[in-house]
Amino acid sequence: MVLLKKITSHRLLAVLLLVVSSFTFTSALAQTLAFSNGKVPGNLSYKIIPSPDHTWGYDILMGSRVKIHQPSRPAMPGTKGFKDRSSAAKVAKLAIQKIKKGEMPPTITIEELKKLNAI
Repeated sequence: MVLLKKITSHRLLAVLLLVVSSFTFTSALAQTLAFSNGKVPGNLSYKIIPSPDHTWGYDILMGSRVKIHQPSRPAMPGTKGFKDRSSAAKVAKLAIQKIKKGEMPPTITIEELKKLNAI
């Protein structure tokens, strides 16, 4: 009887963990689907962040939550960020424009970086 109670309590714990983890996954999935279905929230913003070797990156935020953390230059090899804050800001703004058009993740190309004079 004690063994049966232990097995039952372990099953209950496993079910509770499954429910909690699926809720967390569902919440994250819902946010991802909101982007992919063109329902882009209006509260997107960016924040310039420090990167290695005195360079700069950016975070894309939805409200106060970081949705994209980009410490390095996208489409470029290595881990260095942008040489100045304004270059990082230009690319962050481009990324937000792409998200608002439904592109998630917002892929930035080398050509776009050159056009923005960010590299």
